[in-house]
Amino acid sequence: MKNIQIIDGASNATFSIFQATDEEFAAIFPDETDMELIEDLSARLGQEKAGKILSPLWQRPILKRDALGIHGTLFYDNHEREIPATKREVDWEKSSINAAQRTLFAQHR
Repeated sequence: MKNIQIIDGASNATFSIFQATDEEFAAIFPDETDMELIEDLSARLGQEKAGKILSPLWQRPILKRDALGIHGTLFYDNHEREIPATKREVDWEKSSINAAQRTLFAQHR
């Protein structure tokens, strides 16, 4: 199972984590990506297929303290949020991250 953190515009700001099977994760985050916008997911898969893939996730929440890592981030209600075009955490613009992150991310590109 892989852990996906949901970032949305809800006022409760829970940013909950849900578990996905390897197959679900691969459908949501193809080609070694680890970030996705719900709008892009729906456009890529179609709303019906995206819904079928996401539906089981909502039945598998996990407490943050029990999660052994976050493998991907799915963004909802973030029309103005900018993420790297590659949708990979390690590809943030250098000006968006600190020196330690630049060093770490460079090792994983």
